[in-house]
Amino acid sequence: NSHEGAGAGELSALEEAFRKFAVHGDTRATGKEMHGKNWSKLCKDCHIIDGKNVTTTDVDIVFSKIKGKSVRTITFEQFKEALQELSKKRFKGKSDEEALQEMYKLIEGKGPGLTGVTKTVASPTVSRLTDTSKFTGSHKERFDASGKGKGRAGREDLVDNSGYVSGYKHAGTYDHKVQGNK
Repeated sequence: NSHEGAGAGELSALEEAFRKFAVHGDTRATGKEMHGKNWSKLCKDCHIIDGKNVTTTDVDIVFSKIKGKSVRTITFEQFKEALQELSKKRFKGKSDEEALQEMYKLIEGKGPGLTGVTKTVASPTVSRLTDTSKFTGSHKERFDASGKGKGRAGREDLVDNSGYVSGYKHAGTYDHKVQGNK
């Protein structure tokens, strides 16, 4: 079997796909374990869920069956078990081995797609409200020529927190007075 034969240094295409999905959307993930959310994303993106033989419910059931009781993730080995479980449903009528190979083909070399990512809508109303060149008054001061916000520097009323009395004009002159009298 070509999948078991991958050397320790190189990842099989299946394991690489597993890792890509395992770290998706999680900055702390190592890629060695996969959360349920990413497992269902993998099943959706790689078309394991076909809506007929395999549904999102099936995918969730298999995940919770394979993972440990108190654990919230599955390892790569468990991932392969889960695929085996689902392959029987997804490719009915094929031998277990054939079904599993078909399953691997669906996943290999894939990464998390950005399906369903919200696109910005360019409606005339919104563009008119967000066009900084048309801003007037104090709002105009908050953006540079390119329309990028200046942040805190763009606000006129920055609070001076340097002294204990707001607006004190002679800040920093105390030392001069004291030394001048010596």
